[in-house]
Amino acid sequence: MAPRTRVGENHLVMPAPPSPDAADPTSSGPDAPAPDAPVYMGLPDERILRPRLYVAAALSLPVLVLAMGPMVAPHRFHALPASASAWAQLVLTTPVFFWCGAYFIRRWWTSLRDRDTNMFTLTVTGTGAAYFYSVFAVLFGDSFPPAFLTSHGIPLYFEATAFITTIVLLGQILEQRAHARTDAAIRALMDLAPPIAHRLTADGREEDVPLAAITPGDQLRVRPGEHIPVDGTLTTGTSEIDESMLTGEPLPVLKRPADRISAGTLNTTGSFVFRADRVGADTLLAQIIRLVEAAQNSEAPIARLADRVSAFFVPAVAVLAALTFGAWFFFGPEPRFLSALLNSVAVLIIACPCALGLATPVSLVTAIGRGAQAGVLVKDAAALERLASANTLLIDKTGTLTEGRPRVVALAPADGYSETDLLTLAAAAESPSEHPLARAIVAAARARSLALPPVTEFSAAPGLGVRARVGRREVIVGRAPDTDRPAAVAGATVVCVIADGLLVGTLALQDTIKSTTPAALAELRRLGFKLIMVTGDRTAAARAISDELKLDGFHADTTPATKQELVHIHQLRGERVVFAGDGLNDAPALAAADVGIAMGTGTDVAMHSAGLVLVKGDLAALVRAVHLARATLRNIKQNLFWAFAYNLLGLPLAAGALYPFTGWLLHPMFAGVAMSLSSITVVTNALRLRHVKL
Repeated sequence: MAPRTRVGENHLVMPAPPSPDAADPTSSGPDAPAPDAPVYMGLPDERILRPRLYVAAALSLPVLVLAMGPMVAPHRFHALPASASAWAQLVLTTPVFFWCGAYFIRRWWTSLRDRDTNMFTLTVTGTGAAYFYSVFAVLFGDSFPPAFLTSHGIPLYFEATAFITTIVLLGQILEQRAHARTDAAIRALMDLAPPIAHRLTADGREEDVPLAAITPGDQLRVRPGEHIPVDGTLTTGTSEIDESMLTGEPLPVLKRPADRISAGTLNTTGSFVFRADRVGADTLLAQIIRLVEAAQNSEAPIARLADRVSAFFVPAVAVLAALTFGAWFFFGPEPRFLSALLNSVAVLIIACPCALGLATPVSLVTAIGRGAQAGVLVKDAAALERLASANTLLIDKTGTLTEGRPRVVALAPADGYSETDLLTLAAAAESPSEHPLARAIVAAARARSLALPPVTEFSAAPGLGVRARVGRREVIVGRAPDTDRPAAVAGATVVCVIADGLLVGTLALQDTIKSTTPAALAELRRLGFKLIMVTGDRTAAARAISDELKLDGFHADTTPATKQELVHIHQLRGERVVFAGDGLNDAPALAAADVGIAMGTGTDVAMHSAGLVLVKGDLAALVRAVHLARATLRNIKQNLFWAFAYNLLGLPLAAGALYPFTGWLLHPMFAGVAMSLSSITVVTNALRLRHVKL
């Protein structure tokens, strides 16, 4: 893995760029972690496991053909001697078991040593029994009792060993991809702070210094279009600061002397000087980084049903195998030892969790493919299971419920003017400006196909508006006082238009709700979700949106830290929380929630921090994701049932429970058939997810 971004005591420290060899997991260095250092579930990075999967798949396929071929198409294999097939299977399976499955064997030994049985205990016990029994059969098959021979010779189970190892490798690679945390989100956050700052010296000169050289009290200059390097207080000049990374709101905020500004925010217009107050690890940006990193690191891995079952199933199978061996050794017919060995091995083989290894990964792989078709990208497979049981949705406003772009929603011309007059003057005056409100006004004029007159003498005053000469008239467009606000538009941003000193009228601009939002929220409510909006916007605007959408509640004026805190508060109430958002300011909450869902139209940081991504940023896709998650969880539970049903029914037969009454034994071959039937059932059931209705 790439080195973790670190937050130092005084300054943020970005790890040095990796060398060309850094991408190679086998590279080493004095500070590099061991290439096979555990990442998740005691297994190394998926880059280490992936080559082993390729080798396992390549070797398992011919083993499967050799094992099943004589039974499926005997006329094609009649010329192949049984001994040659047996030795070929032994040669091909041995590297799969010992090299491709080496990390599973380590985990098996650790689970026995620590008395902590899990899926690896069950898997390696079963595959090991099948492998060593088959090796014994190849080497000493002549000594087997006639009852254990078939028309195809001595039954072998090399294909079970190879196939199970391959499938479990695939499942673990899926898990590693979901849980091996990368630095992508943290690096994107770090990139918001510029590497160089413009520091003013005591004699008034300006010098460029690295970020690490800034100390509290330094005077720094920020030019238009630059990100603010550290937290501080504005001392000279005014400007509008884009704080969307903190609040999620698209409109810049006017900053005057004595106002506080934060690292990573964007200066949109004027040039100003500010005093550095908090630097390095003390900045708000550094705190956001720590919140994201802590949330990712503290995320508990999902409780595995397979491990919970293994906790009692493995000891039970081991005890049953031991009792079977003892019963046949002391009370069975001759040859007692061989009969005891073969029947106890039959118990282990039929308990071998081939279907258990398939139950979850096959369903998840199928569900991930089905989700991609429906516009839902699953980054963390475990998020699907958590989403299926979630009951509370905390949802960001801007860019999630709404379009994230202001639009003109009302025009109120003064007496003697028409809406066309008002919009034409406003759009013409704003046409040279890059302000979000200006772009919205110009877009409204273009939507009405209005011809804009020429503009001269344009100037912009941060926070006050613009002044321009439109034709022969001097036009000012700026924020309107409360007395000029149209009463019909609650929570809107209102600007007034003045021409030659006289009021022409006012325009109300508002971030509009996405057309698909109401229907999607209604369906989520029907599915049992409590819907709560979380926004950095002011209370009046938040209440207007909440009332219009009939939400269960809202939280306004939130910061990245308070959004994450709200997630924890709802979790402490016993709620299973989904957080949906699209902004950088949502990243800590996305990482902390039981399920983080990012809009595909949002920031890279949000998408890195989320478990699921909605490609089109459409809440209708969230509804599809919930349906997919619930269908997947049902499918996995059905698979786990079938994974054990055949095996549990066959265990007493394999132990010889009917032998004293009927003289009938469960032949090891039939134990293998039961194991295969459970696998076929599981795969067939999982593939039904390809056609699930979302």
